[in-house]
Amino acid sequence: MSPDDSHGSADSSDAIDAGRSHQRRLMMTLALTGTVFVAEVVGAIVTSSLVLLVDAGHMLTDISVLAASSVTAALMRRKPNARRTWGWARLEVLTAAVGALALLGVGFYALLEAGVRLFGSAQTQVHDTGLLLGFGLLGLAANIGSIVILVSQSRDNMNMRAAFLEVMNDALGSIVVVISAIVMMTVGWQWFDAAAGAVVAVLMIPRAAGLLHKAAVVLLEETPQGLDLELVRQHMEHVPHVVAVHDVHASTVATGMPILTAHVVVERSLTMEQSAAVLDQLRHCLIAHFEVSIPHTTFQLEPEGYASQEETALHE
Repeated sequence: MSPDDSHGSADSSDAIDAGRSHQRRLMMTLALTGTVFVAEVVGAIVTSSLVLLVDAGHMLTDISVLAASSVTAALMRRKPNARRTWGWARLEVLTAAVGALALLGVGFYALLEAGVRLFGSAQTQVHDTGLLLGFGLLGLAANIGSIVILVSQSRDNMNMRAAFLEVMNDALGSIVVVISAIVMMTVGWQWFDAAAGAVVAVLMIPRAAGLLHKAAVVLLEETPQGLDLELVRQHMEHVPHVVAVHDVHASTVATGMPILTAHVVVERSLTMEQSAAVLDQLRHCLIAHFEVSIPHTTFQLEPEGYASQEETALHE
């Protein structure tokens, strides 16, 4: 086995271990969130609280996202094959996008319902604010537990980030539930429940939109943030024997998996050994020179004066 093969095996082993850890932490968080969701649904029915209902709806979204994230973490441990050459890596982006869309839906519904309760003719009364406070504290305790479980690996990939943002948003929601209950217990402002529900929605929507944007950047195969393709092209053209570089494309398969392809025009008299040296220099250049390291590159070497079929078709 070559040193590169050994390094690849070590990376694969680390990825599998990380995947197992991700799946375990997500399952623990899912169990905790599911238990509190049932309690909050009961509490929302008993107390008629909008803010608690919104928080329960948010937790339902959490359950969906956490379940999908757990499945994703398990699938991402599978090795690539002839049909799925990148394995299931892109699934993390799809999971994040679906979770963000669900969060946006819950957020806009909460704003609409809050408007109806605040400005509608019939005012909904919250029953048993003491019970509401208890459910709020229960939800907050569960959210803190979930945060502790996920925080150490929350930046490993977009899948884990989506799950972590879910529980963070829920924690903010639970804090608002607690504040709402305390205000109604001490001051008696029944309208504060609907206002608090709107606050939860306002906190939820920007985070969901941000996550959706990150997923869209990957799905639309945009250039990785921090990578200037013009600078990349110019730097590649300074490699000895390289005449020009064109058709440079860069995108991201999944978190930590940027890729780049380019057509590299080289001197016509280049030998096989020199061509191999050019490829090696280009590969190391993309790995080490730029802020965004790109270990997976594909270069098409073209002798000077060569016109590809695509270029010929464009000029006809």
